[in-house]
Amino acid sequence: MNPEELAQLIRAGLPGARVEVRSEDNTHFSARVVAREFAGQRSLARHQLIYRALGERMGREIHALSIEALTPDEATAARHG
Repeated sequence: MNPEELAQLIRAGLPGARVEVRSEDNTHFSARVVAREFAGQRSLARHQLIYRALGERMGREIHALSIEALTPDEATAARHG
């Protein structure tokens, strides 16, 4: 599993999402996901959507995943804040 494969899995589960994934060892990953589906959802629900997209790979090929899950408005505010 590499960062681009992980990003593709997230995009498949959240079509239209902007996804950036980084990893130095292809085991521990950091993902920034910007999706309209996150609007009105708390952090836990946002993370669950991402975990659902990754399915059984969590805990197998993916040992650790740090997630930043934002709506498009939150991502814009973060850039300008």
